[in-house]
Amino acid sequence: MTAWKDFRATAWSGPVLALLAGLAAALAHPPFGLLPGLLGYSGLLFLLDDANPAKPLRSAFWRGWLAGVGYFALSTWWIAEAFMVDAANQGWMAPFAVAAMAGGLALFWGLAALLYRWVRPASAWRVLTFAGAFAALEWARGHVLTGFPWNLPGETWRAGSWPSQAAALVGAYGLTWITLAIAAAPAVWREGKAGKVALGAAVAGLVALYAYGAVVQSRPLAKGPPTTVRIVQADIQQDAKWDAVRFSQIVQSYVSLTATPYQDRPADIVIWPEGALPAATNDYLAPGTWVRQAIVDSLQPGQLLLIGGYRYEGPVQAPVYYNSLIALRRTATDIEVVGVYDKHRLVPFGEYLPAEKFLTLIGFKSLAHLGDGFATGPRPAPLRIGPDLLVQPLICYESLFPGLAKRDPNVRVLINVSNDAWFGVTSGPLQHLNLASYRAIESAKPILRATPTGVSAVINARGRIVPGTRLDLGKSGVVDAQIPGMGEVTPFDNLGNLAFLALLLISAVVSVRFRAGESFSSIARVKDLG
Repeated sequence: MTAWKDFRATAWSGPVLALLAGLAAALAHPPFGLLPGLLGYSGLLFLLDDANPAKPLRSAFWRGWLAGVGYFALSTWWIAEAFMVDAANQGWMAPFAVAAMAGGLALFWGLAALLYRWVRPASAWRVLTFAGAFAALEWARGHVLTGFPWNLPGETWRAGSWPSQAAALVGAYGLTWITLAIAAAPAVWREGKAGKVALGAAVAGLVALYAYGAVVQSRPLAKGPPTTVRIVQADIQQDAKWDAVRFSQIVQSYVSLTATPYQDRPADIVIWPEGALPAATNDYLAPGTWVRQAIVDSLQPGQLLLIGGYRYEGPVQAPVYYNSLIALRRTATDIEVVGVYDKHRLVPFGEYLPAEKFLTLIGFKSLAHLGDGFATGPRPAPLRIGPDLLVQPLICYESLFPGLAKRDPNVRVLINVSNDAWFGVTSGPLQHLNLASYRAIESAKPILRATPTGVSAVINARGRIVPGTRLDLGKSGVVDAQIPGMGEVTPFDNLGNLAFLALLLISAVVSVRFRAGESFSSIARVKDLG
């Protein structure tokens, strides 16, 4: 106890504990799944309340930022793997990229901490102020510079678990508010009756999360037409795609797996992942090419092939590139294009360069070996690939965004193609699987997910992977399955983030109500002294 008091008396104890609080909160996310780490939010609330009274706002920002550094460093360290694909040219940037990513994203936590400390009421119910401040800034993190909503606190719960089902009601941002309010409550339990009531409410909220999820999971899903699918995962590492000599081997890997004999009837749809073949679709799908013929030979008449890749439009001197999903149908002797979806939400600094003119002027673009990037496709809309088959594509990064695609009751399934090969055998692809699965919960629609190196899977409308349909990291093979049924239309699908806004309003009302009460009490005391 004495050692603890001595540590707390040091000037650096607050920053160290803030960093540890952020690390703990990150450990609660899959694939770690250490849910006691959620108490890191309670620790952070305590540290913000305990900020330096001489400079409370500055101290709160600093502690919030450090907590964010810990949280995002552990959540996004896997981006270093992307720079090791071309280690000779870009490997030196890996540690700087991880530091810049963690430090930049942590600014949102720093601002949230500052906002909380600024409006903090003198009541145990300030846990709702804390939840509102951080949830609001997490929403901002998901929108600034196209946004990067990776590992929202509300997505801590493993997708498909009972607590995760609340995303169907309030979305991932609303579940973020709920998760923060519950996790922060232990920080105030010793503050008299109000503190005990706040903690009791948090426990009741946690029980309600589990109870609601259990009820939802017990409801059957509506069965649709018996449409079958084959997902192809060839386990082609990203660095192999830079080797022109291996191009034919990569093509052969995909077509061989596609043509694997079926145990039952042939699949209606075959899905190849984003970036399956390292060339422009315009080139390898051109009439007369050997690649086109190889694809034709691997399919059966009437089969659909969904393939992720890049394409170009415009003049040869100044082509415009798109990251796309191409839908092809095998005819009697050839293939025909039946639909094209162009990626709308691009990855900043990966697929496009924010403030490109300025960063090019100062030399950043050439230093970082960044190309011209992709053009932005239209707002995500369903793609009709058959007379009675409407699907909603989400290419890689797009699967992170709650409500990105507008609701369409006729959509049967979400198609998520992703190139997680960039991130190797790390926590990145596993986290991406969890985050993408939340889109199934929010929409009550199943997901067909295809990646080059894993994890590919069929995900049902509750966010759970259908047994026997998962291809893990480093595995080569196919998944043969039937498209799962849909659930009922969800409140989030109907209302979007209105429930989240209502929760933020609750935080604002609590902050104003109790701060006003504190101010009026102070005025009364001053009058009494007079």
